[in-house]
Amino acid sequence: MSIEMSLNADAHHGGHGSSRLNALEWLAIVASVAVLAFLIYDYVQPHHPVETAQVATPHGESVAAPEHVAAGHAGETHAAHGSEAADEHHGPPAGYEVPPVWACAPFVAILLAIAVLPLVPATAHWWESNKNRLVVSLALAALTLVYYGLVHPMTVNHATHATYSGVKSVIHVLQHAVLIEYIPFIVLLFSLYVISGGISLRGDLAAHPATNTGFLAVGGLLASFIGTTGASMLLIRPLLQTNAERKRVRHTVIFFIFIVSNCGGLLLPIGDPPLFLGYLRGVPFLWTFHLVWEWAAVVGALLVIYYIWDMRAYRKEGPAAVKLDETQKTPLRLRGSMNFVWLLGIVLCVGMVDPSKELPLLGIKPFPFMRELIMLLLVVVSKLTTNKEIYRLNQFNYHAILEVAALFIGIFICMQVPVEILNAKGGELGLDAPWKFFWATGGLSAFLDNAPTYVVFFETARVLPVHGDAVPLTMGTISEHYLVAISLGAVFMGALTYIGNGPNFMVKSIAEQSGVRMPSFFGYMAYSFAVLIPLFVVVMLVFLL
Repeated sequence: MSIEMSLNADAHHGGHGSSRLNALEWLAIVASVAVLAFLIYDYVQPHHPVETAQVATPHGESVAAPEHVAAGHAGETHAAHGSEAADEHHGPPAGYEVPPVWACAPFVAILLAIAVLPLVPATAHWWESNKNRLVVSLALAALTLVYYGLVHPMTVNHATHATYSGVKSVIHVLQHAVLIEYIPFIVLLFSLYVISGGISLRGDLAAHPATNTGFLAVGGLLASFIGTTGASMLLIRPLLQTNAERKRVRHTVIFFIFIVSNCGGLLLPIGDPPLFLGYLRGVPFLWTFHLVWEWAAVVGALLVIYYIWDMRAYRKEGPAAVKLDETQKTPLRLRGSMNFVWLLGIVLCVGMVDPSKELPLLGIKPFPFMRELIMLLLVVVSKLTTNKEIYRLNQFNYHAILEVAALFIGIFICMQVPVEILNAKGGELGLDAPWKFFWATGGLSAFLDNAPTYVVFFETARVLPVHGDAVPLTMGTISEHYLVAISLGAVFMGALTYIGNGPNFMVKSIAEQSGVRMPSFFGYMAYSFAVLIPLFVVVMLVFLL
């Protein structure tokens, strides 16, 4: 029953170790670095007057702002005034056409690949390779870029209303998808993943229902502060080893996915990927703390349901298993605790290094990508100050984070088309009440991935008229009632299936490696729908009507 915890143990570590790169792969890496360098160089360079637009300043005058300014890191410096600039323009420029629905095919295809390929016996093993995931991701992204370069007549920067076509259109799409959205997203996840990978917990506890409930409660709180992935990898192995002598463990892992891998990550943008994407679009860092009552209601209800369930299961355990569990006890021992300091540094960095605001006490605005560079520096410090023995005990590797990186580079590029459609047509979808946004966002989050689903409905709500309080964004505002519903739907309903949120499959795989017989894809849904859907109906009735 001894515990060896890996905060970021790779659920797919077997058979996927590092291998020597061939010449073609090295060529692809060099080409990717060259493209990225060009995008960054072009992004930070001052542009000619013909490519500028007028943006209001805090004092009411107008200044010329390059196209990239209002859209990206430098552009976030005008976040508070983007709506003022936008208000000066009415309707799309002459010659602009909304992309046709068929142009969303690459976006739909990549989400279906994530959902279906791991479940098909003929492709399941092939899909486990991150190289194969990256090939599929980039191929579909390339189709999107071909559409923008050769078919779509014009792209528009919605902050400055500058227009582009051909190669310049492709560059604009890449800068928005990769520099403004993907890099901040993946650097945050990478930083949390690596730093938390240097934390180890070992020990032996009696597997009482109160002990298991305590694990879930701690995980439900930590998920908002170190991310659902970090909290899941921190606690799943200790929880499994604590319950090693028990025969009925499946329900514990299922509720772990409900609480720690999903619902617990609601209070900060670093808690769950959808919320961080909202933060990148201008949602204030601490705004999600407004959801504390919804978070407490759902997590609290799930803990009560679990405790009652586990009490009944514990009474059915054999006396021999209970006796062995009670006689083998060792206090928990935490190693690598210095990494909690670096994790706090990540939280402070995300919250304080905002390109649209001056740095506290310094009176200067961050330069482009300063936030990401600080986070990577904290990763380096963590690696230098962490005993390598901790990584060995954790079986730490980079496979899981590379999987996220490989898939989301394609997702961020492919989703530019549906986001553009929603910018133009979002008001025509009939979503005119918070409860509708809640179920629409949640329903798709369950069967696709909750991060891009959040973006799709976020953009839909952003173009609708504001009713009640408004939340300021980088560009314009969004109705707070809609934003609450979208956030709750994306975070909570990612727990409905194994594919709703990244940690779900990782926890399932680790549990199966530990000998727990987890339910099938649809078997898991029987548990989740029976427990969660009635709870979400209550959430709707109490908080969204």
